[in-house]
Amino acid sequence: MFKPNTFSSAFALIAAGMLFNANALAADPVAVVNGEPISQETYERYLKYRSQQQNGESGEVDREALINELVNRQLLLQEAKKQDLDENPEIAFRIKQLKADALIQALIQKQAQSNPISEDELKKEYEQRIAASDDKEYKASHILLKSEQEAKDVIRELDSGAVFADVAKAKSTGPTAKNGGDLGWFSANQMVPPFTRAVANMEKGSYSKTPVKTQFGWHVIKLEDERKVTPPGFDEVKEQLRSMKGSQLIQQYVIQLRQNANVEIK
Repeated sequence: MFKPNTFSSAFALIAAGMLFNANALAADPVAVVNGEPISQETYERYLKYRSQQQNGESGEVDREALINELVNRQLLLQEAKKQDLDENPEIAFRIKQLKADALIQALIQKQAQSNPISEDELKKEYEQRIAASDDKEYKASHILLKSEQEAKDVIRELDSGAVFADVAKAKSTGPTAKNGGDLGWFSANQMVPPFTRAVANMEKGSYSKTPVKTQFGWHVIKLEDERKVTPPGFDEVKEQLRSMKGSQLIQQYVIQLRQNANVEIK
């Protein structure tokens, strides 16, 4: 149920002001505030706006409470104008940006409605992503060192029979040192590429015979185990794919607009 609320920022006040336009002068007002009517159309549009803000979950509407909220907003708007806040350059800029945001969002929605993403497109995207993904998870430990020479020294120590976890606790500079370098289970995309490539080419139970360099330092890695993972079903990720595909289409639309525009960056 809608309840009256208060406003703690000028930004909210500006948003309120945008709701009261020429339509507010229409007949059959739901309220009149200092001689200024709030029309039934304004009420209905505001009701729809509030529902959208709550993802369509408006519940039972308390008409009186909503009208009182509109009255409060109108009072705040009138007072803001009385204090010439609409003449403030910063507030004027915010109003301009709010209008721009509303128009941009309307254009994006129009593009999405004009170019709906079909179920077949989503399935094709899903299949491509599944085919390109690594269907494995890895369990590994590592010893992180500051230099390549230190990493080579650790490899020689391991070759001589030292226990990997003990060396990690004694010499690793990484946060997992206290756990013997244990990284737990992870998927390929959770690690930086050089680390992932090294792990993917290792035999289970082996450790890297050459140091692996990443932006974090030099690693000596031990692959403890690996397992196959079942990818999520299409229905589980369909809406996520739709959102990603929609974003791609908008990016392509913006690129097209730029190509057809005269843009000078100075």
